[in-house]
Amino acid sequence: MSAMTNDSRPTLTHGCDALCAQPASMDDLNRDCHCVAVPAESMHTALASAMGAHGLPQAIAQTHPNLFASLPVFLSRQHLDAMARVVGDIESAVSQPAYRAMALSWAPPIAGFDPGAAGGMLGLDFHITPDGPRLIEINTNPGGALLNALVGQALRVCVPDTLAIPTDMSGVEQRVLQIMRQEWHSQAGERPLTSIAIVDEDPTQQYLYPEFLLFRELFIRHGIDAAICDPSELIHQDGRLWLHGQPVDLIYNRLTDFSLSERAHAAMRASYLAGETVVTPHPRAHALYADKRNLALLGDAEFLRTSGATESTIATLAAAVPTTMLVTDHNRDDLWSRRRDMFFKPASGFGSKASYRGDKLTRRVWDEIRTSTYIAQALVPPDRRHTHRDDAPLKSDIRAYAYRGEVFLYAARLYQGQTTNFRTPGGGFAPVLTSKV
Repeated sequence: MSAMTNDSRPTLTHGCDALCAQPASMDDLNRDCHCVAVPAESMHTALASAMGAHGLPQAIAQTHPNLFASLPVFLSRQHLDAMARVVGDIESAVSQPAYRAMALSWAPPIAGFDPGAAGGMLGLDFHITPDGPRLIEINTNPGGALLNALVGQALRVCVPDTLAIPTDMSGVEQRVLQIMRQEWHSQAGERPLTSIAIVDEDPTQQYLYPEFLLFRELFIRHGIDAAICDPSELIHQDGRLWLHGQPVDLIYNRLTDFSLSERAHAAMRASYLAGETVVTPHPRAHALYADKRNLALLGDAEFLRTSGATESTIATLAAAVPTTMLVTDHNRDDLWSRRRDMFFKPASGFGSKASYRGDKLTRRVWDEIRTSTYIAQALVPPDRRHTHRDDAPLKSDIRAYAYRGEVFLYAARLYQGQTTNFRTPGGGFAPVLTSKV
């Protein structure tokens, strides 16, 4: 049985504050509305059920106490529409040959192989500012899609006549399944998809392992054999990729070795390059979308214009993408002097690892950055969500889950500290609500 139900209608509650019923703006709700609750116990129960079905410990509330936030984040329709335009216009910009040539020029050689599939779902992370959403980064293996669908289905809305979930939560599972099937058919034609391996390093120790179980259950429920494994368990022989004696058609790739260059990933790499196994996301997708150097292209109006982008796309992306540049020996001194207004990230980094706010950067770390490839991005402070009138507000960012230029899910992450994490009491994944009109 699925951990998620087919009925995605939010549970409705009443007796909310008058301010929540008649807010002046979404900002007012983020500051003052605390009566719209996300019952964490409901999500923990659902996840525990899924884990228990596989004979695994069910103490999800103890092992992942900060996976789900206790309150939603409110966004205006205007901001949601703006994010959707950014997602669509990025797809348009990436389709231009000049953009692809430039992005692939700094990518590893494996990115030159085009398997034919788009490369799976994207996660585009935004900070909301008074002037609109700002795109902070793009991810090709974003976690949380099925977890956030679960959150949305457990949501209790106290003013249903005023507020709504902006996407259809009941359709998220089917959309994810459609994406996997489309990835398969784009490369394998009309052959049926019969087996999927969900691959990550030491998967049971990954923080989002509960979501791997949700994916496995989803695939099995729709007639596809599915397993979760470490890449070292895969064997390449006889023109196929094998897992414990069974052939693998498609790999749902959650690895952070985006070029599949590590020795433990040799079997997967060989089968991928031979066109035998569909890998999603794949190295080419990461090179075209998620390498952080690409943000310097996507935010550069002149480059976009010479690459053939439309004026509408140029205007959207130039406004949404913060100024981004590669850290070089030529601009290091200037960037150090302006570091308090910058955020520094490794070009191929993930999960905020080795990323630094400029005002927190020490000279020692700055000197270490010289040996790696880093980008400097204009600092865009995240928005705030007040969780209680007497508590310090939490930072929030918004993730748009998308495929081929279309958003199918919005979600928020609440946190404290320099970067997003799942260590903040009251923080974690949070649903997004917006006005009904």
